[in-house]
Parts: sequence; structure tokens; C-alpha cells
Amino acid sequence: MIDIANMDRALDETLMQLGAIVLRLSDPQVTRTDEERHALARSVDQFSVCAARSGNPRVQALKAQLVATLRPRLVASR
Repeated sequence: MIDIANMDRALDETLMQLGAIVLRLSDPQVTRTDEERHALARSVDQFSVCAARSGNPRVQALKAQLVATLRPRLVASR
């Protein structure tokens, strides 16, 4: 049973590292074109699928943060 717990923690850490990479790619300075935004959306979707079964609150928070990056940015007008 200890091995399963260790593997679960290792998977969560891997998810956190992958999610951090995707989060860096979500920066508007990095992801500029429609093609890049589409690739980002696919990456966020895949991360969400992988993170869905994780009970780690950090993974779930990162998942929510990544999903929020796909929402259109509102621009204030004056």
C-alpha cells in the first residue's frame, strides 16, 4: 500500500510540473497566434483529464487556474 501512495504523490508532482509548463505557455506574450491558442487549449484540456482523478488540492487549484487562462480576457474601455 505504501508503494501506491508513493506513486500517487509522484504522479501529483509530475502533474504540477507539467501544469507549470502549460501555465507559462498561457502567457499572452508566449501564445500569440490562433494556432498557438488552439494548442494551449488542447494542453489545458489534456491536463484537466489527467488531473481529474487527483485528490491533491494543489493539482486541483492549478487545473482551475489553467482553465481560467482559456477564458477571454476582458478589456476595459474608457
